Amino acid sequence: MKSTTSSILIAIIPIIAVLLALLIGAFMLLLLGADPIRAYGAMIEGAFGTPTNILRVLTRATPLLLVAIGTCIAFRAGMTNIGAEGQLFAGAISATAFAIAFGNALPALIAVPLTIAAGAVAGAAWGALPGFLKARFEVNEILTTVMMNEIAVQLLIFLLSGPMIDPQQVAQGTRIPQSAQLPPTTWLPELDSRSQFHAGFFVALALAVLAYVLLWRTSLGYRIRAVGLNRDAARYAGISIGRYLTLAMILSGGMAGIAGAVHVAGAEHRMVEGFAIGYGFSGIVVALFGRLHPLGAIPASLLFGTLLVGADRMQRSVQVPSATVTVLQGLVVIFVVGSELFVRRLTARRATANTTKTQTMTSPTLPTGGRIR
Repeated sequence: MKSTTSSILIAIIPIIAVLLALLIGAFMLLLLGADPIRAYGAMIEGAFGTPTNILRVLTRATPLLLVAIGTCIAFRAGMTNIGAEGQLFAGAISATAFAIAFGNALPALIAVPLTIAAGAVAGAAWGALPGFLKARFEVNEILTTVMMNEIAVQLLIFLLSGPMIDPQQVAQGTRIPQSAQLPPTTWLPELDSRSQFHAGFFVALALAVLAYVLLWRTSLGYRIRAVGLNRDAARYAGISIGRYLTLAMILSGGMAGIAGAVHVAGAEHRMVEGFAIGYGFSGIVVALFGRLHPLGAIPASLLFGTLLVGADRMQRSVQVPSATVTVLQGLVVIFVVGSELFVRRLTARRATANTTKTQTMTSPTLPTGGRIR
């Protein structure tokens, strides 16, 4: 009975964390002179008020889900990949360059998969370097991935200011930092133009299922998780630690690269400066909220997609500063991450209690006054 109660508590803790964050957000809105009930009502209406709004939530959830899937893979191997933002940008840059260079010469049936594949390869390469440095030289992956985020941002700014800038912007003298529009043959099928909803959402769902199968139904996934659970035991079992650390980062970066490619080819159809700022870091939180499980990341991404879309409507309805929306999202992040740490401690405490109970039950008992002879 006690074990069942703990399991239920662990399952609902992330939900409690979000509710607490919204409660503190309500006090913050009161201090700003806004009505929290009206504000949150506008948020719900903005996310679910019309079918178009619902599809807009799915559109915003798509890159979050893809980033979260990759984050789950890395964390399961014991790697803290904070570089999803840079990997997403690398994937978007590569997908855009490939689409502009070759998209017009290829039919859509070939151009679309190759565009997505170009993003996956670039994201995987961006993730491979921190993985290799960790595996070969024990370089902290948090530092390397954060630094590579900044490199990717500066590379994006450089390319959109020069080599990849839209020629029409140069001809008009406006020089807006954006690429040329991708050829229509490289666009993901658009299912609703008003919300920009596209087939990439179903690609993300399929990849979430594939990631689950990889991690829990294949020997490769078993080795990745074994490395994450106990590297010494995995090494003793003959598993190459460095190989699977690097592989996990390659897969994680590849998923983030797909997120960038899908967002460009499905929603934006061109790359602009700051086109997906925040998706990489938000995707990490989505993964934590989903308990680092690819299937758990699906409802988590929908929740954060709801927050992103609904917060925009809330800002317009109650006229609060844009920073308020950012703070509200930050509160959710803090509480979700904090709840994950609490869940880990609770799980570890329960595992210790079960181990102690097992040892007590299996220990030999002596009759009163008996002696070991």
